[in-house]
Amino acid sequence: MSDGKTAPPGLLARLLARRRDPVVTQTLRSTAAATIAYVVALQLSREPVPLTAPLTALLVVQVTLYSTLTTGIRRVNAVVVGVVIAIGFSVLVGLSWWSLGLIILSALVVGRFARVDEFVPEVAISAMLVLGVTQVADTAWDRVLETLIGAAVGLGFNVLFVPPVWVGSAGESIEDLARRMRRLLLAIGEELTRPTPVERAAEKLHEARRVDNDVAEVDAALRQAEDSLRMNPRVKEGLLHRIVLRTGLDTLEICAVVLRVIARTVTDLAKQRKGEDLFPYEVGLALQELLGHVADTLVSFAVLVTDNDSESADAAEERLTGELAAARASRDRAADLLLDSVRESPRQWQLQGALLTEIDRILDELDLDHRSRRLMEELDRHTREERARRPRLSALRERAGLAPLRERPRGAGADQ
Repeated sequence: MSDGKTAPPGLLARLLARRRDPVVTQTLRSTAAATIAYVVALQLSREPVPLTAPLTALLVVQVTLYSTLTTGIRRVNAVVVGVVIAIGFSVLVGLSWWSLGLIILSALVVGRFARVDEFVPEVAISAMLVLGVTQVADTAWDRVLETLIGAAVGLGFNVLFVPPVWVGSAGESIEDLARRMRRLLLAIGEELTRPTPVERAAEKLHEARRVDNDVAEVDAALRQAEDSLRMNPRVKEGLLHRIVLRTGLDTLEICAVVLRVIARTVTDLAKQRKGEDLFPYEVGLALQELLGHVADTLVSFAVLVTDNDSESADAAEERLTGELAAARASRDRAADLLLDSVRESPRQWQLQGALLTEIDRILDELDLDHRSRRLMEELDRHTREERARRPRLSALRERAGLAPLRERPRGAGADQ
């Protein structure tokens, strides 16, 4: 029996899992950076309560080093511009209802010219905060000092304590998407050997639409993972790994669209054959087997593109190759049976043929040769874009004899 002093194993496991959650990590890092900024500002600023420093640190610290370095400068500019505007207003007019409106208008207009991009509202926010507590020019300049302290602490915090690489969470999202697609394919396959009410077929169609929409959430997790790989000293071959993950998700997104079309085809067939089997039993059984193989290839493909270990990736590639071969063999058997069935009874032959065509599209997308070509195209495109953006740096790399990333055929490894 439990003595009441130990946490349940399930609760402990959930707490440990939450420790790696980006939201939890960002909350702890932001809190630490803001606290450090406040302590430093207490020593350097004449203000008794230097709250602008932790405010700036909160704005600067991001969940990835790349986003900190790229957006942090714009955030600092936004805060500094807002503080400078507030200094002028504090000297000239002070705080009143009309000066508040005027400072908001001025901050938003100036922010457009300060090239702070999406952080224009933060110019006005910073100006209002400073104006509310700053009525004397001398103390206003202390706010500028606090802003610089907060910015330095925020940037330094993420440089010294490099944020985690979020490839694991993005990989889990990709694999979860593939497994959800697998379950839906298996569920659709079960409908092919029995009479299927339109309502039940429509439920599968709605589920396929939800899967298609969920790709956006996986894309957001992947974008965060891509940012965590950029400019990260703990990561090797970050570009290659980003391309492997991105092209993998692109493939699954295409498959999700085709899956939705498959569900629509089955729904249309159910409308035409109310109270009847959608296919002759032998044909339906062959198609069910085929969808089962396709469902397994989706998961194996997701494991292949998200696996960092080269040995595991080789095993995943071998498994995917075998499952693709089994799927194609099953597809040929199903096609022969379907052709004989259509010859005997051509009712709704276009829907039956469409179902087989849609399955072919998924298999083509998951084909390893197709994927290799896609990876090479993306690597070449990135190489061309990099040369166009930084021609001198690219020339120095070539003179130094640095091998281009595309010489490696697969390798998604990112040392973490």
